[in-house]
Amino acid sequence: MEHTTTITKHINASPDKVWAVISDIPGSAATLSGIDSVQLLTDGPYGEGTRWKETRTMMGRSETVEMWVAQADPPRSTTVKALQGGADYTSRFTLAERDGGTDLTLTLGAGMREPSAFSKAMMAIFGKIGMSFTRKALAKDLAEIAAKAESL
Repeated sequence: MEHTTTITKHINASPDKVWAVISDIPGSAATLSGIDSVQLLTDGPYGEGTRWKETRTMMGRSETVEMWVAQADPPRSTTVKALQGGADYTSRFTLAERDGGTDLTLTLGAGMREPSAFSKAMMAIFGKIGMSFTRKALAKDLAEIAAKAESL
């Protein structure tokens, strides 16, 4: 069972400026208030195979997750993956030029890798609540990405 949510934000900046912000993994902790720290695990520019550990505090709990770039097509789209606690997360950013700016769409999918009957039941009960909280966090991330891109 997978839960997916999509959110779009119009940003008054070019796709290149928005891409510069979303692909700046070392600077993401300074841009996004929800990120406590980032530790790069690979060298070189942002692209397929780039890996890092990201620490966020959500609902009072600090969690560190290893993330990696599964796909990158600058400045049009990128897909980031993460595995945590039996869950498989996929974040896809799509950038589309519109009205002198950029529509940035973020689609987050979350699913269990090998769900038991119990975990399927829990996802059915609590998955929508969790995704509602996640949508609020994603909207805040997109607003902070917009603010940074618009200031470049």
